[in-house]
Amino acid sequence: MEEKLTKEEVLHAAELARIKLTDEEIEKYQIELKKLLNEVEKINEVEGYDDDILIAPWDRTCELRQDVPGEMLEAKEVLKNVPHHSGNFIEVPVVITEEV
Repeated sequence: MEEKLTKEEVLHAAELARIKLTDEEIEKYQIELKKLLNEVEKINEVEGYDDDILIAPWDRTCELRQDVPGEMLEAKEVLKNVPHHSGNFIEVPVVITEEV
C-alpha cells in the first residue's frame, strides 16, 4: 500500500476545496490525506457490512401538518418588517455567485 498520495491528487483535492497550498503543505498533505483515506478504507474490511441491511435508528415516519391557506398579508404590511426594499420587492444579499 502506498504511503502517500501523488502531488497531483493533493492539488486536485485542494482545487475542489478552493484552497491554495504551499509546497510544504502539499508534502504534508500527501502523507496526512493518505492516512485518512486508509482509515476510511477500513470500513470495507468490516465483515457483514452491507448497504442492503442498513436501517434507520427510528421507526417513526415523518408526520407533516396539514397545509391550510391563511389570510394574505398586504404588501405594505410585509415591507414594514424588511430592512431594504425596492418598490414591492424585498432586497436580499447575493448568496450564489457564478465565480468558478
